[in-house]
Amino acid sequence: MKIGLLINPIAGMGGRVGLKGTDGVVEEARRRGAEPIAPARAREFLDALERMNSLTKMPEFSIITCPGAMGADCVKNLQLKIEIADISVTEETTADDTQHCTLALYNSGVRLLVFVGGDGTARDILDAVTANNLDDLMVIGVPSGVKMYSGIFVVNPKDAAEVIRLVLQDTASSAEFEVMDADEEAIREDRFIIQLYGYLRGPSVPARFQGAKQASPETIDEGEAQEAIARFIVEDMIPDGVYILGPGTTVKTVAELLSMKKTTLGVDIYTAEQVYNDVNEETLLEIAKDASKTWIVVSPIGHQGMLFGRGNQQISPKIIDMIGKDHITVISTPAKLRGIAGGTLKVDTGQPMTDEMLRGYIRVITDYNEIRLVKVE
Repeated sequence: MKIGLLINPIAGMGGRVGLKGTDGVVEEARRRGAEPIAPARAREFLDALERMNSLTKMPEFSIITCPGAMGADCVKNLQLKIEIADISVTEETTADDTQHCTLALYNSGVRLLVFVGGDGTARDILDAVTANNLDDLMVIGVPSGVKMYSGIFVVNPKDAAEVIRLVLQDTASSAEFEVMDADEEAIREDRFIIQLYGYLRGPSVPARFQGAKQASPETIDEGEAQEAIARFIVEDMIPDGVYILGPGTTVKTVAELLSMKKTTLGVDIYTAEQVYNDVNEETLLEIAKDASKTWIVVSPIGHQGMLFGRGNQQISPKIIDMIGKDHITVISTPAKLRGIAGGTLKVDTGQPMTDEMLRGYIRVITDYNEIRLVKVE
């Protein structure tokens, strides 16, 4: 089997610097000190695949990838069969490069394509698949963007290697996965506009894929549950505490009870003296210097169950490690918790040691003075 590898080298650069995406703001991300993260995510996947190939008897396969930063730069020194597709890409890669590479890889015999990027990359690949009738192409998304609301993404890069193993052993059927399209410009203005863009075909391994985001139900019961959680959180706050508030409507209810402005899709800081809105990693590190008096308040993404690594990359592994698991307050209504795929929470911070620290069981506040222990995978 020929496996394609396509990397969007700028995907996710806007996350830690608080830009909520990278579309159209690459230079601004760089000005704020953003660094590429897609190459490291690609390498994590490739290293896992190489280890798996050396430890198990897998059917023969080769990897065909794109030139330069879109693939070739990341496959050096691998003990795998590698080919570079004969196609030129621009120095500052674009959506057109993604679409042209998708077609070139397909024409080279690729029928299983692994891409490293975010929702925008998934959308560009879907455009290429639709325009060129590539109906027999299966796709796996390795998460490297900011939001990644689409269902085509695996939970983390290592999961992609496991999915490939199952495909090679002919034990994985195929399924249709949602590609979600979020308006990044609207998100930067704190307006949440997201729609179903279409479907990509991929291997059916439900435990390894994150699933598409689902919005919280707007019911009276849901609103009352959010308010009860918020009251419990606020009453438990200490006067000189620093509270990092993650994105989402559940956390926004806490902010409303505090009579503070909340960036619905950003990260904010609350202290008794001052509120800091729409902060980035640098500001978080500056304000949250005393870890013993700092808490992170987050709510999982609907259906996906993701706590960290999707839309809140400002709360980086460095910050999570500094503050510690005991000072992470997870909040979720019972209905939202019931709707999470597999009943477990997930993390994908981009730092395996941080992910490992977060695994196990974590306390989740589901109502006023009601706490459940939920497993983090």
